[in-house]
Amino acid sequence: MRETLWAQVAKDLTAGITSGRFPVGSLLPTELELCERYGTSRHTMRTAIRQLQDQGLVSRNKKAGTRVEAAAPTSGYRQPLASLEDLIQFGAAHIREVRETAAVTVEADLARELGCEAGTCWFRISSLRLDGRPGGAPVGWTDVYIDPAYADLGDVVRASPDVLISTLIEQRYGRRSAEIRQDVEAIALPAVHAPALKAGIDTPALRIVRHYLDDAGKIIEISSTIHPAGRFTVSQRMRRMNEGT
Repeated sequence: MRETLWAQVAKDLTAGITSGRFPVGSLLPTELELCERYGTSRHTMRTAIRQLQDQGLVSRNKKAGTRVEAAAPTSGYRQPLASLEDLIQFGAAHIREVRETAAVTVEADLARELGCEAGTCWFRISSLRLDGRPGGAPVGWTDVYIDPAYADLGDVVRASPDVLISTLIEQRYGRRSAEIRQDVEAIALPAVHAPALKAGIDTPALRIVRHYLDDAGKIIEISSTIHPAGRFTVSQRMRRMNEGT
């Protein structure tokens, strides 16, 4: 079977990275420049670059561009999550497939997991995160909990699979996320999510719980995402502060 154009582009860019033509820390040419170079559409180019992201070779930032992160591919999806912009990029790169929406009352066990009060009422949006490649395994399962007053957002979320729910809340209700608190925990994959994620029950997984807070420090949204082992890597960079600062 003939190789798709995006796969050919991804292979050539990968060769450029592994050979050192695009060294670690450098920026790839802009999306438009790459389209001109390879004679492709922007959609094809984005699919090719997404493949490089999935291999941990590059990261994308709307303002900074596409940065080379590694000289050799790694397994699973690697994403630097140091800002809200990084999360927005993750949303754009991985399509959301909504599986269920429901009004829920949080019981004690779930309240401890989410870091909220037991007995509180939320509107839950449950979805798979997909990387868009044919036959590719889901990246993760996400349960998003928002104020029941925003329940009419359900149809908008379905119609905008590449936009973060926090962004949709800001666009529709004017309530902006000013801060995100994130907790990462190693867990055994729950049986309830194993079939949808195409992974074994009780196999290793990551659970990431995020609290989206407004300027007043009040919770706008809570999300709980489960990633099977090997599907997702949280990448962070820390630097020593200069003495005397």
